[in-house]
Formats: sequence, structure tokens, C-alpha cells
Amino acid sequence: MLTVEARLTRGEFTLDASFDAEADGVVALFGASGAGKTTLADAIAGLVRPEAGRIALEDRVLFDAEAGIDIKPERRRIGYVFQDGRLFPHLSVRRNLLYGHRFAPRDRRYATLERIVTLLGLEALLQRRPGTLSGGERQRVALGRALMAQPELLLMDEPLAALDVPRKAQVIDYIERLRDEIGVPIVFVSHAVDEVARLAGTIVVMAGGRVAAAGPAAEVMARLDLDPLAGIEAAGAVLDATVQSHDAAYGLTELAVPGGILRVPRLRLAQGHRLRVRVRARDVSLATAEPRETSVLNVFRGRVVEIGPRRGASVDVAVDIGARLTARITARSADTLGLAPGSEVYALVKSVAVDPASLVQAEQDNPGSEGG
Repeated sequence: MLTVEARLTRGEFTLDASFDAEADGVVALFGASGAGKTTLADAIAGLVRPEAGRIALEDRVLFDAEAGIDIKPERRRIGYVFQDGRLFPHLSVRRNLLYGHRFAPRDRRYATLERIVTLLGLEALLQRRPGTLSGGERQRVALGRALMAQPELLLMDEPLAALDVPRKAQVIDYIERLRDEIGVPIVFVSHAVDEVARLAGTIVVMAGGRVAAAGPAAEVMARLDLDPLAGIEAAGAVLDATVQSHDAAYGLTELAVPGGILRVPRLRLAQGHRLRVRVRARDVSLATAEPRETSVLNVFRGRVVEIGPRRGASVDVAVDIGARLTARITARSADTLGLAPGSEVYALVKSVAVDPASLVQAEQDNPGSEGG
């Protein structure tokens, strides 16, 4: 269990945040710029000292203002990966990695150089200097250096923010491998909903220096009241899914999800593989009668459970199909359809609107294999 309670004031900004999260998988600190995410991460790492509060990882108390406990950063056993990597420019990749190893307690070492190099695909980079690396390569080396210190917790502060889309996708793949194969808990700071939806098991939403919500990713992302805090484009749902079959003729994969079958562009995953998929609210439309002769392949029968406040021309509608989906429609459409909590509806999701890059593996299979 990761327990965080921290209060401090910097000029006009006040951080007053607290949450508890299981210390496994990825915990995302999510919110708009200026919400206090990095300040809270720095407090966990010991880089800033709260004026009050308590921070503990399992049974290790890292900070307790009342008890006078404030473990030095280098003794907290927390690896920190910054947005810019912060590698030593005069050292080779190999020596950057080994630099982290010097801080590892000899009796608590779980990651060897060979294992980290293989896991992060660094074999061809070991003799190179940071100045010759791409942004994605530098972040992979920074990840490796942090892990070589054998941390009990890994903090990642916007590690993908400076990367272009292809390199971001590559680094996310490696972060997933770290999560699944190393098992070290990760606190991941981000303002990008696609990153958080793909990586996080637990989401802590921050706004104005406070925690607005904390809990399982699927539950938090389905809440309509958090959308103004997270950003108008953030609304959507995260569904648990299992690969059921592949339609080779049409290049589609059928995923079993709560409420039925979700057809998406073909995935190179084996039948039975478990994953999560994010469905954006703007890609969901509603009907009060079962659609017939429509081009939309994914139609789910459900019931309206909540209607959010009107924002300009649009309104968000939460629909229970066995799990919660959110549809962003015009307020005019909501009124024309007579929608209200309890209304029976059909939720339509276009297959081509589901971005394969947003899908995250829930278990390790062979990602290169397919089932028929």
C-alpha cells in the first residue's frame, strides 16, 4: 500500500493532497498542468519537504511530520525518471546504467545489468553517448538507470511528453514490460489521457493542488463530474476485453466485452488474450430504437444511468451496458430523444474509431501470435 498525505504552500499555490493506493502496477497522477502532480511526486521522492502529512510505502514510513521522520531522498529506494532523462553526457550508456547500480543495497538486488539491457532493448546502445541517442532511446536508458538502483518504487514524471508519437508508442511498450516483468510499482505523472488509460490500474485525479478522485481506472474514467478537471477530451470508458476471434476477410478482431462483442481493427494477439480498451465519449452515439441497416458494427443495448451538465452544445450521457460507456452528444439530441436516467437506449461505437494504440495488455501473452 502506498499512503500519501502531503500539505505545503509555495507562494500562492497550496498542495493539500492525500490518497491510498495498492503498491502494485501503475498508479497515475493525472490532471491538467498546474494541478500539483509534479509537486506531489517530488514530495514522495523526498525532493520537497511537506509542512505536514505522512508518506509510507507498505510498512516503511518515508515521511511523518508529527513523528519527525524525513528519510533522505537517496535512502528512500525510489527511482525517479524525469521528462528529459537527465543522463550523464560524458558517460556511455553502459556507464550510465552502472551508475545507478552503486546505490543498490547488496542484499536487495533484483535487476541485473543483463536483464535490464534485454528488457529495454539496449544491447546496441551500450557504447554510445547520450548525445547520439534519440529521445526515445534516452528515456529507455533513463528507465534502465533508475531500475539498476533496485528501487522499491519508480516515479515517472511526464516521461513521454517530449517524444513524438512513434517514439512515445515505443516507450509505452517498454513501460508495460517493466510493469509486467519486473513488478516494481510505478507512480506515473501525466496530463495525457491516452497514456493514463493504457498504463494505469489506479488513477489519482488532481486539480488545484487537491485530489479530486482516486480509484480503479475504469471507475474513475467513467465519472462524468471529473471531465471538466481532466479536460473536455478526456471523457470515455475503459472496458475489460478478451480476444474472441479474428475476421481475416475484413481485417477485424472481435473482442468480448461487457454487453456483447466489440469489433476493432485487427490485432496481432492470440485468441483468449485479455486486454483493456478505451472507448472515447465522442465516438459513441445513442439511439432509442434498435438500429437496422447501419454501417456501425458495434451496437450495445443499455440503460441511461446519468446525464452530465450541459457544456455549450454538448452533454455527456453515461450508459450501463454491463459496464459504463459514456456518449458525448448534442444537448438537442438528448432532448429530442427524451433521455433521462432509466431510459433504454442503444449505444453505437464505430469500429474504426477505436485506436489500436490505446489497447493495453492485461496479461502477458505472445504479442506476435494470432488466433483464428
